[in-house]
Amino acid sequence: MRDDDSSTPSLSEQYSLLVERFVHGVELAAATVFAVLFAVGVVDLILQIGGAVQTGSITDPLVVIGFIDTGLLLLIIVEVYQTVLAYVEENNTRRIVQLVIYTGVIAMVRKAIIFRTGEYATLQDALLAAGAYTLLILALVALLFAERVYGGESPLLSD
Repeated sequence: MRDDDSSTPSLSEQYSLLVERFVHGVELAAATVFAVLFAVGVVDLILQIGGAVQTGSITDPLVVIGFIDTGLLLLIIVEVYQTVLAYVEENNTRRIVQLVIYTGVIAMVRKAIIFRTGEYATLQDALLAAGAYTLLILALVALLFAERVYGGESPLLSD
């Protein structure tokens, strides 16, 4: 035994390490869930496309928009997965922010593509939703621009 107690972690340090390991395990579990969701989604999309080809509905624009919607949702899942991995790998904050911005852009493009005024009770509700989507898209574009211009030595889109 040593007389010097400074080499032995304190109870709070031990607890902190235990919690950190737990969080890391949960992050890995979350990454696994998103990977499985992505795989299931890809298989489902392939089955949907195959079914549409068999029934002849593949030429229906609403069916195609449904495929695009599903594909963009899958891309969102991939971006969330990459964000979780960035946390697991303890990447820098800038990389995590980039991934979150990408996820937001994909989500808003998805919303714009599937936007239908008929889904709203009134035309005013549809206009309000469209205006909100527009503001969010503009804000995300501004974030992308600001990150690219002021983000440091490596540009956002070079990854």
